[in-house]
Amino acid sequence: VQLQASGGGLVQPGGSLTLSCAVSGLPLEALSINWFRQAPGKEREGVSCLSKSDGSKYYEDSVRGRFTIFRDNEKKVVHLKMTNSTPEDTATYYCAADEWCSMIPERIGYWGQGTLVTVSS
Repeated sequence: VQLQASGGGLVQPGGSLTLSCAVSGLPLEALSINWFRQAPGKEREGVSCLSKSDGSKYYEDSVRGRFTIFRDNEKKVVHLKMTNSTPEDTATYYCAADEWCSMIPERIGYWGQGTLVTVSS
């Protein structure tokens, strides 16, 4: 499984940004897709997950209501739309995949490279 994250950049506080994770090597329907992030000096944390089994969506408390995860099966891409961004959202964002959703990095088998998001005025 190969994962390619993109879409990071500079966004102003309160602004929006959409990250993308292109998936190859397996059908998108066979995978649960996770987004993690890691801020400088902090541990990697789970942000969101889209379950393969029933399409359930999971969000970390600080992003719930602001971030939306959704997929395009035809294009084999999973997006993470960030809205109402805050400086605390500044981090390198990673897409990751496994059979099941988990907010625990050690339980995820496939990782893409990160894409940097900076929220600053």
